[in-house]
Amino acid sequence: MTTAVEPPVSTVDEDLRAQVHDAARRARVAASDLALATRQVKDAALHAIADALVRRAPEVLAANAEDVRRGRESGLAESMIDRLSLTEARIAAIAEAQRTVAGLPDPVGEVLRGGILPNGLETRQVRVPMGVVGMVYEGRPNVTVDAAGLTLKAGNAVLLRGSSSAESSNTALVAVLRDAVAEAGLPADSVQLLPCHDRASVRHLITARGLVDLVIPRGGAGLINAVVQGATVPTVETGVGNCHVYVDSAADLDMAVRIVLNSKARRPSVCNAAENLLVHKDIAERFVPEVARELSAAGVTLHADSRFAALAGTATVPAQDEDWDTEYLSLDIAAKVVDSLADAVSHIAEHGSGHTEAIVTADVRAAREFTARVDAAAVMVNAATSFTDGGEFGMGAEIGISTQKLHARGPMALPELTSTKWVVWGDGHVRPSS
Repeated sequence: MTTAVEPPVSTVDEDLRAQVHDAARRARVAASDLALATRQVKDAALHAIADALVRRAPEVLAANAEDVRRGRESGLAESMIDRLSLTEARIAAIAEAQRTVAGLPDPVGEVLRGGILPNGLETRQVRVPMGVVGMVYEGRPNVTVDAAGLTLKAGNAVLLRGSSSAESSNTALVAVLRDAVAEAGLPADSVQLLPCHDRASVRHLITARGLVDLVIPRGGAGLINAVVQGATVPTVETGVGNCHVYVDSAADLDMAVRIVLNSKARRPSVCNAAENLLVHKDIAERFVPEVARELSAAGVTLHADSRFAALAGTATVPAQDEDWDTEYLSLDIAAKVVDSLADAVSHIAEHGSGHTEAIVTADVRAAREFTARVDAAAVMVNAATSFTDGGEFGMGAEIGISTQKLHARGPMALPELTSTKWVVWGDGHVRPSS
């Protein structure tokens, strides 16, 4: 009796590399067709996607239930289960986001600058599709649809590499997407799902120079760092959200409580949730007991420094050094009393991730100083950190929130998924010899 022999690891890896690269080549062919697609055709495809998601919601929910069951059996944290879970309402919202994207202006062809030079040459810098975009992300099935819709509207093909925790959901969703795109007359290979059980598929995607034009990682710090540090394809760093709310000495305290609660407890598993609360010492005696009581009532565990804990009047746990740098993604928050706005800014500079920072204050000068000195993709004045979102900013569904400074920063939508080219028209022009 013979037994099957596992192929050498190098052979398995080479087969996976070929699979990823073949998908990328098909995506390049699809991208060349998408570059010529009119807005009318692309918008029709987005509406087809939205309709198909609603119509085929039962099969998507059945697949998602498998992922949720496996996640719970493997001990996946409840915050991650929340990110993974789909409901009819969430699918309807995802579908509506595609309709919203269809209603947005098409960035392709937008003229950014140019004119007629003294020698008669006509120059135009125009937006063009990026080409092939790779998405590497964790267990959030909504990203599958958001990424596909936004990349398609911007004229790009997308290679989706989700996590194994969402394999069934992503497989069902991509089947819906590909069918809808094809029915609308665009290449089905505009949307492709890459293998998710071997991390090598990520490596082959992020090193596919010449086949992939941009990779966007979306997830926790470990995933983002692995992609950014290992990529030879251009990347956009997104998502890690160690966000702060600073309650200034001039804050309206009732407003501050509402903002802190919404920033932390609305949906703690997302990257724009607040993870740190900083309170000015001048209002700490009045504010800390109130906000601590409301946070505790919402189920939030307070990791407090000694001054905050002394005033809280409710149970807290001592803050450790690592708490100030932790993206909890759960009902936890690190809380601290600071001596001044300058101390708050210094704390944020040391521990923030460049995502979203908020100040609550009635002092315009304090607000202006905070917004000028804090280095983040989004800075809120008297508003919750939860507003850092492409949809809330009027962009439609976002593909991620960039925390870097080159190419894109903050919520990324359609313009950030394009590049530019110079188109120059002449009439037999030749450049004189020097």
